[in-house]
Amino acid sequence: MGFELAMKALVVSLVLGTVVAGVRPAKTMVPAMYVFGDSTLDVGNNNHLPGKNVPRADKPYYGINLPGSGKPTGRFSKWLQRRRLRRAISRGVSYASAGAGILDSTNAGNNIPLSQQVRYLEETKAAMEAKVGSHVVGDLLSKSFFLLGVGSNDLFAFSTAMARQNRTATQADVTAFISSLVSNYSATITALHKLGARKFGIINVGPVGCVPRVRVLSPTGNCSDGLNQLAGGFDGALKTMLANNKLPGMNYSIADSYNLTQVTLGDPMAAGFSTSDSACCGTGRLGAQGDCGPTASLCANRDRYIFWDSIHTTQRAAKIGAKAFYDGPTSFTTPINFKQLAHN
Repeated sequence: MGFELAMKALVVSLVLGTVVAGVRPAKTMVPAMYVFGDSTLDVGNNNHLPGKNVPRADKPYYGINLPGSGKPTGRFSKWLQRRRLRRAISRGVSYASAGAGILDSTNAGNNIPLSQQVRYLEETKAAMEAKVGSHVVGDLLSKSFFLLGVGSNDLFAFSTAMARQNRTATQADVTAFISSLVSNYSATITALHKLGARKFGIINVGPVGCVPRVRVLSPTGNCSDGLNQLAGGFDGALKTMLANNKLPGMNYSIADSYNLTQVTLGDPMAAGFSTSDSACCGTGRLGAQGDCGPTASLCANRDRYIFWDSIHTTQRAAKIGAKAFYDGPTSFTTPINFKQLAHN
């Protein structure tokens, strides 16, 4: 999770040509954006899923900064919801679902898994083709921006499974697990490419061992080195997989949320934050012993916190990351940045 949330509103504004946070691009760079992932990109899709264990952000204090109403809409992030066919053609769709993973088994039954999100794109494509024709849709998808941010929930699930078995993962366990993640991720990229995608913006997994929900498990509030090493191992394997891809016409940019988060956590005051280990909205120690909800404690100045709740970042932290991934220092994107990807 961490700075994966950084790709919410600002990148939508910069890539699609709308205005957010006073940034007005010169022109629309891509015709539409199609989004796949977890809660860091969920626009409220989980509101439509049945079940009491489905993660939702449809209660206060979520939405407190939403312009106009300040009401919770179910958005863990600030993407604009794109469910109608006309908007699917002219703007795009977010299929992301809180709790989703790369693997179907991750939090099974309580989210829209990545594989199902891809199938929903298939349905959207068919409907668009019926409306405007296959040639138009093919051209649209080849020029559109496909954003993926997923993987953190798989790492949490793996760590939890090891804990329940009261054992430490062996190197063989870790290798097999990461291999399964990368294999499924590769299959997703291939499936999207087959549907017409050519521009892939991919947000890697941040240092999930440093989110408040994990830190609170340590008596000293330290990060979990084990989880961070797992995230780093996956990110390295993901980078190698993408570098070796042979899909014709494919271009990609990896947004390095791991590196950006580590830099920010290393010197939070330099970025204007007063705290880097606690949630703005929550209960108990580090604001991470209870969920963000109507009875939770709420910090006075959200802009001074890196984390909004025990997992997700604040709006200000998100904007910092979005700017870095869009056209910031080369240390935060590879092999090109999101702006260059949009122009390719």
